[in-house]
Amino acid sequence: MTAQPQDYPADGMPLPGKGLRAIRSALVVAQDRDAFDAGLKAVLDEVRVSLDLGVLNDFVHMWWLAACDSAKDPEGRRRMHAMAERIQAGEPVPRGRSVREILAEREARG
Repeated sequence: MTAQPQDYPADGMPLPGKGLRAIRSALVVAQDRDAFDAGLKAVLDEVRVSLDLGVLNDFVHMWWLAACDSAKDPEGRRRMHAMAERIQAGEPVPRGRSVREILAEREARG
């Protein structure tokens, strides 16, 4: 089963269309657009060789989900990329609470 956002999220803003142009234009973070462009080129090269459109469909679906996330929370996408860059650089990153801590807190509240 795959994640399927609602056509209109709670904030009432429509989600991006499922075409390649609509998806790319909804990607507000430069790292996402660069990854989309590189990935699209690789997928189209693969489709030319394999003649299997399934990989293109998977690519479109994956990037549509990212575009929906980008449209809903662009600042969250920017924070995600900044965190990834810090991790790749070997910098220490703040950690959230563990699942055990969250569950213990919920259990204590009853």
